[in-house]
Amino acid sequence: MSAVKVRTAVLGVTGYAGFELAKLLLRHPKLETPLFLSRGGDAASHPLEDYYPEIGGAVSHPLEPFTWELLNSRGIDVLFLATPHELSRELVPGALARGLRVVDLSGAWRLKQAAHREVYGFEDQDAAAAAELDRTAVYGLPELHREEIRGAKLVANPGCYATSVIVALAPLVRAGLVDKARGVVCDCKSGVSGAGKKPTPKTHFVEVADNFSAYSVFGHRHTGEILEQAGLDADELIFTPHLLPIPRGILSTIYIGLAKPATSSEIEAVLRGFYDGAQWVRIYGHGKLPQIQYSLRTNFCDVGFQLAPDGKRLIVVSCLDNLMKGAAGQALQNLNVMYGWSEKEGF
Repeated sequence: MSAVKVRTAVLGVTGYAGFELAKLLLRHPKLETPLFLSRGGDAASHPLEDYYPEIGGAVSHPLEPFTWELLNSRGIDVLFLATPHELSRELVPGALARGLRVVDLSGAWRLKQAAHREVYGFEDQDAAAAAELDRTAVYGLPELHREEIRGAKLVANPGCYATSVIVALAPLVRAGLVDKARGVVCDCKSGVSGAGKKPTPKTHFVEVADNFSAYSVFGHRHTGEILEQAGLDADELIFTPHLLPIPRGILSTIYIGLAKPATSSEIEAVLRGFYDGAQWVRIYGHGKLPQIQYSLRTNFCDVGFQLAPDGKRLIVVSCLDNLMKGAAGQALQNLNVMYGWSEKEGF
């Protein structure tokens, strides 16, 4: 007799990250066919194939209007939210009260410090309940919080930029190799899909093509995640995001002054030791630097480095696909951890 399969639902499935997640869930061997949900409008009158014809075939994938009653009637175990931050902030308390486990791809529950959450401007109906969820939500980077994710009711999927930086930086900070007083500079570039599906004047083709631009300098929402998870203070980090004229992918170049001279072997040993057994982080040897094309359409975060001849200055390069390890792939990885499955299940 086969084991009972886990039942999942996705709200926000027509967006880039939501659709990427839908494709992963549809082929996961331990899941029932997922429930795809729409929030208002006429979206529910159209199947998912109308938005993404590439999944068209003999089986249709309808979008159904979101209601708590529908989720209950279908016996949903896990709700994925690929929704705006404000909507996730609104829905999560109700989901948890109904016994659902939640993986939230927005920034609604990622941050522990109120000062860092201010950038979102949340207005909670029940401030005390929201504060408790802020406290108990688990930051969904399995390489750092695997044990907490296993039993979590609410997993806050990390931001894409934040993932690329934290994976590269956290092992070095925790090993005491980083001279924080000299500051860490994170120079990060992302493809346009990181801005979401809704077009803006800055993401139209004519603005992005043959162009390269910085944005949200000293004000990007992922800054707080990097500070909290990497273990830095605000005055120890400069994080500047840039928009690449490509659809997807992130490359982060991180400039670090070391607390004491080190060898390339020591740096590599720290990185490899920290991620020993991690299935979705690839560490490159000294002088071999990752590129966006190597991790594109995979769930890998690739990390390479170059140490200066004096042994005091280090450049770390981190690459990932912002829709996979930076969003949907990491959400599926979190689901696998929550249920004790291989982290590569369903990929």
